Amino acid sequence: MTKILFFIHDLMHGGAEKVLVNLVNNMDYNQFDITVMTLFNEGVHIKNLNKNIKYKYCFDKAFKGNSKILAMMPAKWLYKKFIKDDYDILVSYLEGSCTRIIAACPYDKVKKVAWVHIEQTENGFAYAYKSKNEAIESYKKFHNIVCVSESVKQNFIELSGIDKNVKVLFNTNESEKIKKLSKEEITNEKFKSDNELKLCGVAKVLPNKGFMRLAKVHNKLIKEGYKHHIYILGIGEERKKIEAYLSENGLEDSFIFLGFDENPYKYVARSDMFVCSSFAEGFSTAATEALIVGTPVLTTLCAGMEEMLGKNNEYGIIVENSEEGLYKGLKDVLQNPDKISYYKEKAEERGKIFSTSKTVNAVQDMFLNLLK
Repeated sequence: MTKILFFIHDLMHGGAEKVLVNLVNNMDYNQFDITVMTLFNEGVHIKNLNKNIKYKYCFDKAFKGNSKILAMMPAKWLYKKFIKDDYDILVSYLEGSCTRIIAACPYDKVKKVAWVHIEQTENGFAYAYKSKNEAIESYKKFHNIVCVSESVKQNFIELSGIDKNVKVLFNTNESEKIKKLSKEEITNEKFKSDNELKLCGVAKVLPNKGFMRLAKVHNKLIKEGYKHHIYILGIGEERKKIEAYLSENGLEDSFIFLGFDENPYKYVARSDMFVCSSFAEGFSTAATEALIVGTPVLTTLCAGMEEMLGKNNEYGIIVENSEEGLYKGLKDVLQNPDKISYYKEKAEERGKIFSTSKTVNAVQDMFLNLLK
């Protein structure tokens, strides 16, 4: 049996964390003995790990400046301190400290795989390392580097100069489970049952998700007489700032935060459109899930979106990655609601390619081929 360790920062309510749980929960336990280890013992998804999976952690809680502090410590020392058992394959499932630590494995026979989930900047690429050169040398030690979309792959190659053994594998979504959960009844009274157009977003409420600019676009469209509701599922540091803006402009009843919900799919399925307002993505889990439940997607141009929706908007609407782009795209939909019906059919068609078995089998095949 092949022993695999998946190493990730935590199992909080983010996309990478969620798709890792989806992946390991659906792997073949007759072939793989799986351990998930987190740097920090935090996250709503810990309890969602299958009982067949071993769980370990390094620290009880995250501490301020942890990436920079860990970067100052020798990677080999960190590896020996935390990675105690023997494994056939070590997987760093997130950029940063986890990748730096796994790269320091001293055993030649152990295969190493690094996942890259998002397009990175020069500064972001090396944020958990002493230097960009250390980051590049760390990645060179991996036998495979998995990117979640073609654009993420190209971005990684440009930043690192590494193009050997860099491949694209799509994230795993539990498609049948998502469809089943999407049929659950909604009891939250904040989600209105009127006939106004309902738009929704699902993500951590962080600056890079673009919810502030979405609120500004919403304000502009409301002032122009386009009635609609926007619902945001998620929690995060920028929520108070956005709510202050909504309060100042009298928008509390039309732009509504629903908080974190373990089942966002029931809201997404009952929304007329899913909106991704992000400045950057890797291969958006939430947008993929919207397609699975048949909800049309309107998104800013981020990594992976053209692969997901087509370069010519075949399966969804991609707009310029700016406040103006969001404004024009949403205004066009509000002026032409027939587009929602058209893209609903396209969403249902496209959602079929993200089956759980296809994505899991592709990852398992990659692991097995590494050991041959």
